Amino acid sequence: MTFGKVTMILRKYTYEQVRSVAEVLLDSQYVRNMEIALNTENAYDIIRKISAEYRGRLNIGAGTVQTYDELLKAIDAGAEFVLSPRMMTEQMLQHCRDQGILSVPGAFTPSEIADQIEKGADIIKVFPANELSFGYAKKVCEPLGDLALMAVGGIHRDNVKEALASGYRYVGTAGGLFPKEAILSMDQEKLAENLRLFETALSGD
Repeated sequence: MTFGKVTMILRKYTYEQVRSVAEVLLDSQYVRNMEIALNTENAYDIIRKISAEYRGRLNIGAGTVQTYDELLKAIDAGAEFVLSPRMMTEQMLQHCRDQGILSVPGAFTPSEIADQIEKGADIIKVFPANELSFGYAKKVCEPLGDLALMAVGGIHRDNVKEALASGYRYVGTAGGLFPKEAILSMDQEKLAENLRLFETALSGD
């Protein structure tokens, strides 16, 4: 799996709505990762269906994975990567390594970030990143080394390029890419237009 720069976070949408986003993302250059948050009704069933349909064309993962049991269920449903709003236990991170699952635990302070790196996390989700300046990533990397950090929280097309130029290798966004109403109504034309605007802003073209 080649993990892309941008992860689209989908929370509390139906299978049909998630699928409509997946269809639009097939044409995306940068947004190749789809995260289905576990605090979504029927989340595991949605992950299972979307993974079966789009695996190999998009990276399908689970978000808001907070316990070992949730991790096992997400992987069983077909998740290729897992994100959490909090630090993951050593058991969770070890299981991800054993199963070839990309792990993205949440951390905020340099100590939390270092702890998760030492325990084997692949990428660290700095959340909520919008409570700090994006320059925080470079400041953390100065003493700790070149880290794979993901900014999540407040990312949208007007600041995504800045975030990626400020020390973050990855970003995740929930409402900053597609308008919620466009997802709810499955408006493919509006979704495609917003994707185009986001990717234009990211590329600077």
